[in-house]
Amino acid sequence: MATSQIASNVSTDLTSRLKVLPMFNTRILPRIVPLLLIGTIKVSEAAPVTPEQLAAQVQRAAQVELKRHAELSNWVEPEFAVEVVRNTRPIGPCNAVPRVEAQDVRSPARMRFVAICPDAGGWRYEFVTRARISARVAIAANDLSSGKILAPEDVLLERHDITGTPDAFGDLAVLQETAARRTIRAGTVLRQNMLAAPTLVKRGEAVRIVAKRDQVEVSMAGEAMDTGARGATVRVKNASGVTIRARVTDVGQVEPVD
Repeated sequence: MATSQIASNVSTDLTSRLKVLPMFNTRILPRIVPLLLIGTIKVSEAAPVTPEQLAAQVQRAAQVELKRHAELSNWVEPEFAVEVVRNTRPIGPCNAVPRVEAQDVRSPARMRFVAICPDAGGWRYEFVTRARISARVAIAANDLSSGKILAPEDVLLERHDITGTPDAFGDLAVLQETAARRTIRAGTVLRQNMLAAPTLVKRGEAVRIVAKRDQVEVSMAGEAMDTGARGATVRVKNASGVTIRARVTDVGQVEPVD
């Protein structure tokens, strides 16, 4: 075959191929592009969750619970340092952001959480947090003897580590009309088990029975048959020798319950 004839055949073949290619692209590309996009989405969604990411989520959840504890306990200017005890199990991929749920948060110093992958058949990992807590809390400003009713000058607020004393008082108002159960040294952080409502009525002592109705007030002498603090119900023998039930209202004073 002559050289000119070969060149002509090659040119004709190339021209025919170039005419077919646009049709091929028009038909195939719409099918290829969605497949490529699906592959890209699956790869990005199935990204592994790092231990650092889970620890950060657990730490944030612990901070929320600590703030809740602080509000319920009326801690003044609380500060927290939270450590997340790492889980050694390998963490698998998750198609969504894991959620963190509280498991046991009764003790703010040591709480338990669980991280959950919401995928069907997803994983669960348990975490423990340890916290150091400080706040401005009530301390004894002076040595307090057993039975001493607290006065404003007997207490003050100071910053202390209360990690082991979550029942410390942050509100001085709640300490009014409380008494020391035992001797308390100056500088001691006051706790609930150290204080009690003071005894206002003692068994065998004389009391004043006061009954009020509308604008009328009637009182008579009586004898306490029980010992009680403010609000307690005790038995009282009135001047007629009749025993009644009465509520303690003040030092040496009660009001009839019935």
